[in-house]
Amino acid sequence: MLNTTFSNTVTIADILMRRNELNNLSDTPRLDIEIILAHVLKVDRTYLYVWPNFCLSDIQQSKFNQLFADRLLGKPIAHITEVREFWSLPLKVSTATIIPRPETELLVEIALSLPLSDNISVLDLGTGSGAIALALASEKKSWDIKAVDSEPNALKLAEQNRKLFDFDNVKIQKSDWFSCFKESFFDLIVSNPPYISPDDKNLQQGDLRFEPLSALVSEDSGIADIRKIIFDARNFLNFGGWLILEHAYDQGVEVRQLMMDASYCEIKTFSDISDLDRVTICKKTSN
Repeated sequence: MLNTTFSNTVTIADILMRRNELNNLSDTPRLDIEIILAHVLKVDRTYLYVWPNFCLSDIQQSKFNQLFADRLLGKPIAHITEVREFWSLPLKVSTATIIPRPETELLVEIALSLPLSDNISVLDLGTGSGAIALALASEKKSWDIKAVDSEPNALKLAEQNRKLFDFDNVKIQKSDWFSCFKESFFDLIVSNPPYISPDDKNLQQGDLRFEPLSALVSEDSGIADIRKIIFDARNFLNFGGWLILEHAYDQGVEVRQLMMDASYCEIKTFSDISDLDRVTICKKTSN
């Protein structure tokens, strides 16, 4: 039960009226302020409309003002609350990794739709917060999943998330792409690798300003890491194994060509909810 002894009369309704201050910053000002306020009060967003006359304490006001000021400076909501839901999992997030995005859930959907058995080995390359690996683990308890990243702080975050949901079928370990694997083979390899060009102007806008460049940027107009994964993955996929990659909306043609050059088959690109190329898959059927 929230404390109801206050020295002022600033209400939930008063706070929500400040959403207009975010109009020039956010496409979702109302949602943003609701999330911040609910986070401060430790309630769900429904509470804000059931109890609009609830008065905030001085401490709650101070905390809200601090976090709201961060948002006015452009700090992402996920970094303010330190949580982002992905595949219905409330994941811990930090500046060590990119913020899990709804578009990436398409990759998870595709992986779960493939004709795979209940006992397969999976590799998630560049796991970051662990979003993809943990989403798959939540649906497939018998899959043996390895999730790797080269950044120590990302690995700590991914392990925190793994422990949060107690997914014993996921192992988090350090690796620069495939570097820690010698004679390992997988039935499924998934990745949301860096795919933004270093000179992309979007890197100076929105949430991207607060995310690590190492998780966003790839050389050769954003395609270098994708190319490396496509060609190296053949050495670590079982016969009949699948590779699934997320990429930029304008990289679908190039990604499919790279997969063809690497002698994969059953190559197909899927569009996201905005009808933009987002995920491409392929299958290894020859040595």
